[in-house]
Amino acid sequence: MDTTGEHTPESGTAGVIARPPLLFLGALALGIVLDNLLRLPFPLPGPHAMHAIIGGALALLGLAIASAGIRNFSRAGTPVRGIHPTRALVTTGIHGRMRNPIYLGMFLMYGGIGIAAHGTWILILTLPLMILIRYGVVAREETYLERLFGDAYIAYKRRVRRWI
Repeated sequence: MDTTGEHTPESGTAGVIARPPLLFLGALALGIVLDNLLRLPFPLPGPHAMHAIIGGALALLGLAIASAGIRNFSRAGTPVRGIHPTRALVTTGIHGRMRNPIYLGMFLMYGGIGIAAHGTWILILTLPLMILIRYGVVAREETYLERLFGDAYIAYKRRVRRWI
């Protein structure tokens, strides 16, 4: 443990299947293409202006949550990008309320964009994207962090929910 109360690790990475922002952008791009090629009716009732407001609010909320998670990592001196070894187990701030605020924020931004853009396919692709993030990213990160921090991470997992 270092002087800030954060646990410090060895080297290595989680070995996720791809960088999460690229997975979100890929799903968004695929959704946009499918929305243009295979147009489906938008499933939510109400005027487009209302959807734009709701979608914009969700995207802004997501940006705020993800930014808080990124700021937390930066303050602890650990990289956000999973291609670099984790240096600290961050368990305070927003990470004291949920283990994956950055991914939750990305999902809110993604869903907000889908609603604001009337992107039916964008919204449909949320489920496969969730499965991909959960098993291709989060599960691998959890295994890595458990190996790296041992009992400290196991206790954190027991105390703090994965999402909300």
